[in-house]
Amino acid sequence: MSTQAPIRRTTVPQIAARKGGEPIVSLTSYHAHTAAIVDAHADFILVGDSLGMVMHGMESTVGVPLDLMIMHGRAVVRGTRQALVVVDMPFGSYEESPSVAFRNAAKIMKETGCGAVKLEGGKRMAETIRFLTERGIPVMAHIGLTPQSSHVMGGFKTQGRDEDSWPLHIKDAKAVSDAGAFALVVEGVVEPLAREITQAIEIPTIGIGASSACDGQILVLEDMLGLNPWVPKFVKKYGALHEAIEKAVADYAEEVKSRAFPGEDHIYR
Repeated sequence: MSTQAPIRRTTVPQIAARKGGEPIVSLTSYHAHTAAIVDAHADFILVGDSLGMVMHGMESTVGVPLDLMIMHGRAVVRGTRQALVVVDMPFGSYEESPSVAFRNAAKIMKETGCGAVKLEGGKRMAETIRFLTERGIPVMAHIGLTPQSSHVMGGFKTQGRDEDSWPLHIKDAKAVSDAGAFALVVEGVVEPLAREITQAIEIPTIGIGASSACDGQILVLEDMLGLNPWVPKFVKKYGALHEAIEKAVADYAEEVKSRAFPGEDHIYR
């Protein structure tokens, strides 16, 4: 009989308790293999609807369907053992009403096995967040630059450059916090505003292109690995996978063309 203690996943209350403490580490992942690598280092993994752009070549996240999020969510859960897995609710799956949001959030959680969902929007989504959390669905909120609203915003534009807009962003943060969200992604806002938001609410803030004053950070895995040909200017590249893969493919193609196939010990007979 094994005496090894089972590995327990990070829980929603554990993330919520990290406010003002040790910084929260997070990355996106969309499939089992990368999730297994990230799992050893991240407190939570986000299956972001950014997968529409990163993996499926979409121009924005707006076209991502619910079933696609569920498919990738399942893969990430399968590939992990200890990180909390959070799955994005895609555009159109939660805005209509709290009851529609509950139906779709419950579907995501039941069919993926994830530990929480994330949705975009501040004050306007507070009623929905409260409705979900009161019915047992943990919610991570997301304000600032909200990609699903990029058409309304006129693109992916940094928020808070006009200081007169700060009270609206802070009001959004307080609204989702008061409604029961356990954490808040703050994306693409100027550093002083992200700091103000972090100080104004009692739940952890997770910055992406925001501020080191946030309680944690998240990045798109493919961006920080240097796999995407273009990345936002705030992203530090920790790898150069685009170049490495390109060279490997070129070397392979050259060997095939020269008939330098694998040796006898690599070929089935």
